Amino acid sequence: MTKTVQRVITALQEAFPDVDFAVAPLLAGRRPEEEQVCVRVPPTRLAGVMRFLYEDRRCRFEQLCDLTCVDYLNFPEATDRFGVTYALLSLTLGHRLWVKCFVNDPDPEVPSATGIWQGANWLEREVWDMFGVRFTGHPDLRRILTWEGFPAHPLRKDYPLRGRGERENYEVIHRDSA
Repeated sequence: MTKTVQRVITALQEAFPDVDFAVAPLLAGRRPEEEQVCVRVPPTRLAGVMRFLYEDRRCRFEQLCDLTCVDYLNFPEATDRFGVTYALLSLTLGHRLWVKCFVNDPDPEVPSATGIWQGANWLEREVWDMFGVRFTGHPDLRRILTWEGFPAHPLRKDYPLRGRGERENYEVIHRDSA
């Protein structure tokens, strides 16, 4: 782990001594300075931790590069259903960090990061639409890839591979007729 990333981990542990961040390497690079680290944050502490990572001078994560989700349904040894993952970048200090927050059914929910990074807006809407993870405090949590009133979340692992009939009402277009 690089010195700058170690400073971030130390800063997190000092600011939130009651949180077990379960620090782990995400991806191993060819060189030690390429190592990427992931921390685990409980949903109840996520908003405070993210604000800290943005504001603290040892962290300074100015950019949310990505926000996505993984459905761990039937995954060996998984204890939680959904893992919401945030990829953070400090342009000033030149380091990266991945933050994972795990939530479960029946109402998976995490606080919105739009108050910190405006770019979280569409990313959170996409995760809501595809996985059904609700972001509390989001300014406009509408579906972005399916339509309002769509009864399911297509990237959940319990969603049928062929869909639930939503394609039957569309005209089949062939090369000859297009």
